Amino acid sequence: MIAAPAEAWRKGAGHILIAVRLTPRAARDKIDGIATLSDGRRVVAARVRAVPDKGAANRALVALLAKSLDVPKSAATLVAGHTARLKQVRIDGDPQELARKLGALGAA
Repeated sequence: MIAAPAEAWRKGAGHILIAVRLTPRAARDKIDGIATLSDGRRVVAARVRAVPDKGAANRALVALLAKSLDVPKSAATLVAGHTARLKQVRIDGDPQELARKLGALGAA
């Protein structure tokens, strides 16, 4: 279910924190948009080709988000959910600009 993107991330001072549901072993790396979980939480739905072994899928997710938001990989950090499908990724940068870009990705 596609939902309004405003609740899938939180703005902070100089960063944005994104809630992500990751699907590894996909056919391609892609952000699928904004999804609503069964408990009502909103997340960015993403998939990567990498397998969830030794952090490969996590590294692929960070790279995918950095590329999609046009920031350097060093600006993206996985902060929670290292072994779970639901993750929190921090992206450093202008929160307003990052939120605008995420909104555009969610609408696509």
